[in-house]
Amino acid sequence: MARFEAALALAESRTGLVPAEHAQTIARVCERAEFDATALARAARTTGAIAIPFVQSLTAQVAAVSAEAARHVHFGATSQDVTDTAVALCLRSAGERLIGLATRAGDAAAQLAERHARTPLAARTLLQPALPVPFGWKAAVWLSALTRSRSRLPAALAQACTLQFGGAGGTLSAFGARGDAVAEALAGELDLPRPALPWHSARDAFARLGAEIAIVAGAVGKIGRDVSLLMQAEVGEAAEPAAAGRGGSSSLPHKRNPVGSLLALEAAQRAPGLAATLLVQLAPEHERGLGQWQSQWFTLRELLCSAASGAAAMAEVLEGLEVDAAAMRRNLERTRGLVYSEAVAVRLSRTLGKAAAHQLIEKLCARAQREGITLLEALRADPEAARAIPAPELPALFDAENAFGSAGAMIARALAEWRAVRES
Repeated sequence: MARFEAALALAESRTGLVPAEHAQTIARVCERAEFDATALARAARTTGAIAIPFVQSLTAQVAAVSAEAARHVHFGATSQDVTDTAVALCLRSAGERLIGLATRAGDAAAQLAERHARTPLAARTLLQPALPVPFGWKAAVWLSALTRSRSRLPAALAQACTLQFGGAGGTLSAFGARGDAVAEALAGELDLPRPALPWHSARDAFARLGAEIAIVAGAVGKIGRDVSLLMQAEVGEAAEPAAAGRGGSSSLPHKRNPVGSLLALEAAQRAPGLAATLLVQLAPEHERGLGQWQSQWFTLRELLCSAASGAAAMAEVLEGLEVDAAAMRRNLERTRGLVYSEAVAVRLSRTLGKAAAHQLIEKLCARAQREGITLLEALRADPEAARAIPAPELPALFDAENAFGSAGAMIARALAEWRAVRES
């Protein structure tokens, strides 16, 4: 807020509205000004806007140096101008930090996708084993969501981080014919884009940014959900990085809890409600609303903090993720070959047709489960299946890498898209 007031005075001096020496005095005081946050907050309960006691405090500090300069503090601006522009300035640096954390998580996911492009594990659909996929493909799915956020979040941030300057009614009426010149100079001082009109009561840019931030939180939350499930002792296919005291329990010394995933999931569950609050605030009254913009800085702060917490946690997890390829292979084998039922059905359909093949594979799977044998054993024991598939072809149907389909090409595309966004 002090940066806004300093820039405003300097912009007004450039356009001949404020003597240069007074503008310089205001700017110098703004650089070292001190504010009692508790006193400002208490005063704001009465005034309804933090900017009013803020300007009073700043004016008093300028007056202690120059009574003449103090006459020009906050000239022509309104409370919402200083508050909204201050929020935009804070958003810019905080948003860039979030982009950096999402980029770090994406880089780690890309490394996992590349490193494990041929590491088989069981895909799970509706929490049940489905068929073999590369773990690198799973990581590429994580990466694809981060790629989209890394592409769209900067644009949403740029649209939201613009100058707010309209004066009392939004038309810069206090400046007469020089309003545009002051606004251009102010935008230059703050290095903020100047929109075509003030956005006092058009809050869509904050809502759009809030949605993108919440999507980042959800994207890393999805990764946290998967990692925590892979980390269950009964699965044991991956683990968060180990460190002294990390993931410990106050009562069970043996535990290694997925604390990074916990943080990501906490953020993913908190962010949607915060983003929804920004959507509710899209319909303020007339030229300046009552109760909408006044709460947005709190909402945006919490939303950014939650998303950044989740992104930082998952970046750390992915960078040190312990992948147990042997456990992935063991869990595939525990299904007794049932995860290869699709490959067997496709091969049977070439001989029997789709309907008959589907009926036969269902019977074979049921027998394997009922008798506790493998699907391969059930195939070999069934006369119809033995006639449909020559024995030499059977081993290839139960090779995990033969079930990968187009996964390799998909991983390559995901990595290429990430690199393109990363370099843009």
